[in-house]
Amino acid sequence: METKIFLENFERKKKAIGLIHKVYLAQLKNSRKYTASTKTKSEVRGGGRKPWRQKGTGNARAGSSRSPLWVGGGVIFGPKPRVVNKKINKKERRLAILSALYLKKQQFTLIEEKFLDEFKEIKTKGMTDFLKKLDIQSTSKTLIILTKPNSMIWLASRNLKNIEVTLATCLNIKQLLKANNIILSNIGLELINTTYGKSYT
Repeated sequence: METKIFLENFERKKKAIGLIHKVYLAQLKNSRKYTASTKTKSEVRGGGRKPWRQKGTGNARAGSSRSPLWVGGGVIFGPKPRVVNKKINKKERRLAILSALYLKKQQFTLIEEKFLDEFKEIKTKGMTDFLKKLDIQSTSKTLIILTKPNSMIWLASRNLKNIEVTLATCLNIKQLLKANNIILSNIGLELINTTYGKSYT
């Protein structure tokens, strides 16, 4: 019986990791910017006049000095700017975020909401002191999840490259997977459950 339960839990965990991986790769692909650009034969400046007559010169036939075969000519099948959009189902994305949070539960640091509301100092030192009280190093990848926008916390943490601030309603897989520490309140945890878990409860 215990072996059966273990195998069922293992299969669930395996499926969850597979879904997280799928959503993570889709996010990476959608965040890429394909801006490389080359000019084709029709876009390169000049080359309107036929370089020499069709016959009698001994040279190969040529209609334009901007042919891809010529130096300074266009490029055949070169890259062009494009938009790549890999679609992920809304339910899959929500389930992947919940699964990632569950796998990261050992890195949670739960605090009271009032500590976040009382943060009134726009100073990097204030943020480092706040992290020290929670026994978290500022050099460690830390994600602070807020229930509502707080410009004080955001401004105080923007000079710390390892600290990232986000809202409970705007989570993404990349942030969760890279974080070694996740700071949030009980209210924030409830908001996450209602936002991403409402389709499964």
